Amino acid sequence: MAIEGPLRELGIHDVFQLLDLSRKTGALRVTSELRDNEGIVYFDKGRVVYAAVRSNPHPLGTLLLRAGKIGEADLERARSVQAQRRSQARAAARLGEILVEIGALTNRELERQVRAQIEEVVFELMSWREGFFSFEERDAADSPAESSVRISTESLLMEGARRIDEWSRIADKIPHLGVVPSLAPVDGDHPTLLDLLPNEWEVLSAIDGGKDLKAIASEVRRSEFDVARIAYGLVTTGVIELRAVERASGAFAVPIEDARPHVDRSNAELSAGRPEAALSSARQAIVADPASAEARLAAARALLRMGRISDAGDELRRAAQADPLHPQIQRELGYAAARRGDFDAAAASWRHYLAAAPEAPDAERVRAAVAYAAQLQTLIAEHIGEHTGEHAGV
Repeated sequence: MAIEGPLRELGIHDVFQLLDLSRKTGALRVTSELRDNEGIVYFDKGRVVYAAVRSNPHPLGTLLLRAGKIGEADLERARSVQAQRRSQARAAARLGEILVEIGALTNRELERQVRAQIEEVVFELMSWREGFFSFEERDAADSPAESSVRISTESLLMEGARRIDEWSRIADKIPHLGVVPSLAPVDGDHPTLLDLLPNEWEVLSAIDGGKDLKAIASEVRRSEFDVARIAYGLVTTGVIELRAVERASGAFAVPIEDARPHVDRSNAELSAGRPEAALSSARQAIVADPASAEARLAAARALLRMGRISDAGDELRRAAQADPLHPQIQRELGYAAARRGDFDAAAASWRHYLAAAPEAPDAERVRAAVAYAAQLQTLIAEHIGEHTGEHAGV
């Protein structure tokens, strides 16, 4: 039985939970036209056994080499054994298991590395808010997994929630992945010798003053989350500086246009009761500076004033994709979801906002909104129950 649909109707977290609870075996494919990307996750009785994403493939052999867990000779030997067994249609042709068998790797280390490989992909897919998913039941033997590791889906969802919390913590210095890092000038207050970890040196060596964090993550073949976290540490210790004054345009970097005049025009049009004109100006602001949260909030307010609730939801989701860490985006997502009657999504967005900005001027109002959403859900559930009971003759 195929399970499919748009992510705006059933979020990726809900899809994973559904496949976990129903103990499904097969392949989940997630596609995003906006990102021009595709990911695939294989499940075996609800547990994840393999995951890959087209934009950043993670071959196990390459991952183990990069981590220094095996050598080139070990990998060549394992691949030779793998090819021989496949030609003879014998079992145990998985690369990871062969590496353990020949003594190049312990089973514990294999499990740890495969888990990290799968987590990188799954956590990236969990950040997608738009796109399409489809699940097809298949035999577990069809999976391209290179080991027999099976990871609890529940544990992946819990770790994903923890990462969301950590994103909120680093958002004050890493507002989005479009910021460009550069080496900070040396002054007398900084030590002349740096005591950095290997992964920090790896990221630092990729910084050239032109690439943003997203491009660096792709270059060093690490997850965007890990690179953002490393950059946060380097910024905090004064090793690097961040700027958001450039964006890529073909092979060159061009200055970002000032979005402020467009935002001011949008706000003025909205105050004058012209939401269509306000939306047009807000979209010009977004084109001028895609990283501007104010521009996206102006678009959200115009859409909500126009009453285009479904369009508002899509627009806000795109805003959250561009800058998912900004607290105000989460707040506006909550209001848009509430307008659509999706109180679960509204409460979730408001909680993210409160976690990121607990002392904000409107924090108490947002806390009240969370409580009211819960009360309204309870009243609706009770009303539906009473209505169902009346029709059943109870």
